[in-house]
Amino acid sequence: MDSLQLPLGDDEPQAPLAERLRPKTLAEVIGQQHLLGEGKPLRVAFESGRLHSMILWGPPGVGKTTLARLMADGFEAQFIQISAVLGGVKDIREAVERAQVAQGTGKRTVVFVDEVHRFNKAQQDAFLPHVESGLFTFIGATTENPSFEVNSALLSRATVHVLKSLTDEDMTQLLARARELLAAPSLTDPARDRLIGYADGDARRLLNAYENLVRMAAQADTLDEAQLERSLGEQLRRYDKGGEQFYDTISALHKAVRGSDPDAALYWFVRMLDGGVDPRYAARRLVRMASEDIGLADPRALRMALDAAETYERLGSPEGELALAQAVVFLAMAPKSNAVYTAYNAVRAFIAKDGTRAVPLHLRNAPTKLMKDLDYGRDYRYAHNEAGGFAAGENYWPDKLAPQRFYQPVDRGLELKIGERLQELRRLNDEARAQASEGSERKKR
Repeated sequence: MDSLQLPLGDDEPQAPLAERLRPKTLAEVIGQQHLLGEGKPLRVAFESGRLHSMILWGPPGVGKTTLARLMADGFEAQFIQISAVLGGVKDIREAVERAQVAQGTGKRTVVFVDEVHRFNKAQQDAFLPHVESGLFTFIGATTENPSFEVNSALLSRATVHVLKSLTDEDMTQLLARARELLAAPSLTDPARDRLIGYADGDARRLLNAYENLVRMAAQADTLDEAQLERSLGEQLRRYDKGGEQFYDTISALHKAVRGSDPDAALYWFVRMLDGGVDPRYAARRLVRMASEDIGLADPRALRMALDAAETYERLGSPEGELALAQAVVFLAMAPKSNAVYTAYNAVRAFIAKDGTRAVPLHLRNAPTKLMKDLDYGRDYRYAHNEAGGFAAGENYWPDKLAPQRFYQPVDRGLELKIGERLQELRRLNDEARAQASEGSERKKR
């Protein structure tokens, strides 16, 4: 449950429920057992007393800020929080000064940077000398892939820990704690399921919605779906996250794109946004469509979908949604092919049934003398040295496995050209192998 607010005591009624339920100890943390379970990385760090710089990468509301605070508390360190959305170099400079004062008294400091990916390169670089000197322990939180959004220099000095969305079981446990704290009426099972679906793994979103529900239905004996709809309003009614309508709308968008109807595709896309879906989720679906339904018929589709997703991250809503709409139209109008998707699934099924075969000697790498003495790489034909850059008749399959044909290009878009090229290469292979076979037969005679 990351929050930009400073923690307030339980006796502060104005503190949001999410803040009042923020775990005070490691044992109170719900979820993230792949990091906090026995023998897992963060549990080991707590128990060993070895605090290290880290990047906490995960979706909103999964405990990034909470874990950073618990780290500081567990090591009796000064906790300094910086928001990369609102802060800048001045805040970093002040954090350094406070850490130096604390160091003079023998106290450690944890500097926590929320949404660290929003700091530019110069701002991120400002932390480096102080992390290296040990002045403070750096903990960054990000919802974006740090491989792309965090400077490599800073990334190399911090361990990346991936946090996961809370499961339905985690959310159920969290609701039980919230109900006990608020002394609230019980939730019906359907209302609980819809509330958990609406929260979509985000603890803060769950608790904020639940707190609002309890406040609005203060006199009720039981909290049901009707009361939940009244408290959350049109968003829950029209776009039931986790319910049938949610998945039906996604399916309709996907089928409209696949069916090359840009108007219908735009309609379902806007229906999703209007109902409250996270545009990032829609962007992920578009990337999937570009690979599954368009593929090599127009490779630009994948780049278009990725560019639209990146544009949304830079602009946010509502400006960034136009880039996603542009991608929707492009994908709908692009030539369609599921040839790669079909071939990929066919290969997976074949390998699962066929088992593991050894790599032939001529295809193995031979970086050492011993490997060369064992004939690794011997008789391999380097394609660039062959006519047309193609070693006709060369075998790239395991021994005793006949060449398979999984990929069958469609006669649309770029795959029309790819298919013609593939047909020619297969013809050359067939001719070369036939000649090799005839030569082998002559030698036997």
